[in-house]
Amino acid sequence: MIDKLIFGRFVPGDSWIHKLDARTKLLAGFYFIAILFLANNPLTYGLMIAFTLGVIMLTGINVKVFIKGIRPLLWLILFTVIMQMLFTSGGTIYLDFGPFTISSFGIINGIYVFIRFTLIIVLSTAITLTTTPMDLTDAIEYLLRPFKYLKVPVTDIALMISVALRFIPTLMEETDKIMKAQRARGIEFGEGNLFEQMKVVVPIFIPLFVSSFNRAEDLADAMEVRGYNGGEGRTKFKVLHWEWIDILALFVFILLTAALIVLRAH
Repeated sequence: MIDKLIFGRFVPGDSWIHKLDARTKLLAGFYFIAILFLANNPLTYGLMIAFTLGVIMLTGINVKVFIKGIRPLLWLILFTVIMQMLFTSGGTIYLDFGPFTISSFGIINGIYVFIRFTLIIVLSTAITLTTTPMDLTDAIEYLLRPFKYLKVPVTDIALMISVALRFIPTLMEETDKIMKAQRARGIEFGEGNLFEQMKVVVPIFIPLFVSSFNRAEDLADAMEVRGYNGGEGRTKFKVLHWEWIDILALFVFILLTAALIVLRAH
């Protein structure tokens, strides 16, 4: 299941979302997360779900790809939802045992949390699927440019974020290989009690950390050999430009915000 995690991958295409400027997609992603908290009833959450589905359709990527990519994170989402349901009280009380309470308000709030987490993951995945790591680096560096006046190493930060995104699929594939090797040696994952399951995870993390540090050292050596010294005095191979489609996308988000504000009152 680890190899199905699609966050951090790039799928080439010629869709409308692919054509958007990377800066527009990053700003839109952060803005989407912010206005998602404006949703407070079924109408507003239905609108956000419809908008997210529309974005998926515009990417030109099969919906099944997103579903398969979310599946490895489903248990984390469900755990958060369960915690929200158990520790949130209000409305009709269905079950009350000690510090845990299951109420109508907790169930509704848990459903909203599930939708919120799912939409954030789907939209973030859509951004990485339709944007190359190089474009993401340029966009992050451009948006962080004002911090240069505060002596913040913007170029290095952008590079680290880009490399981290790029190596997420690689780390997942490496983890899958290590797990298969451990299974070949007789280790069973998911068997036994909690402590036994935690114990079998150790043989995964140790070689994974070792290989990650080795890969990082090789990458640093390769960059040093090629004369990389940050962004000082370097030109851009690809210059980012705002197009009419970027202005249209930002206008759509303005309309979405207005619709959320109106529907919140219903």
